Amino acid sequence: MKIGVTGGIGSGKSTVCRLFAQKGIAVYDSDAAAKRLMQQDDTLRMRLTERFGADTFRDGQLDRSRLAGVVFSDPQALADLNALVHPVVMADFDAWAARQEGPYVILESAILFEAGLETCVDKTVAVLAPRELRIERTCRRDDCGPDEVGRRIAAQLDDDTLSGRADYAIVNIFEEDLELAVVKLDRIFSHEAARH
Repeated sequence: MKIGVTGGIGSGKSTVCRLFAQKGIAVYDSDAAAKRLMQQDDTLRMRLTERFGADTFRDGQLDRSRLAGVVFSDPQALADLNALVHPVVMADFDAWAARQEGPYVILESAILFEAGLETCVDKTVAVLAPRELRIERTCRRDDCGPDEVGRRIAAQLDDDTLSGRADYAIVNIFEEDLELAVVKLDRIFSHEAARH
């Protein structure tokens, strides 16, 4: 069984995934995978260069800041980037999932719904947290200003939309509540996986 875990910046999505991992559940970090595949997958590299220009890679390395500058100011460029990268990531996820042991695996993705990746998993979990708390956490973690974090939050799906679309929602305010929520979900998913 495949479970998608998503949540906006500073919501605690990675913390939730770490708690699942501590229970022995395999977690696939789709953001890290996308970075790795853009660097290592020859076909994808070729397509990125065709779409975004020869200077997408410098000295064999993906020029992230240049690519980010292009796609975040142009919605069509972002859509094109996602259309190139997501199928490669999902194929990699499927191959990875087939190699894992255990009742279920987790796909961690910040843009699960935006990218249409919910179609690749059996159940979805949204990690939610109050806006002010998300800003505070992200500023502390990334050493950045609240305005910058606010802009990044505004560019993502809001919590109401996420909780409306997800099968399960976890509100992450206190870490001890988070652990209980993960224990409960682990029980549900293990039980459902056993029935399949």
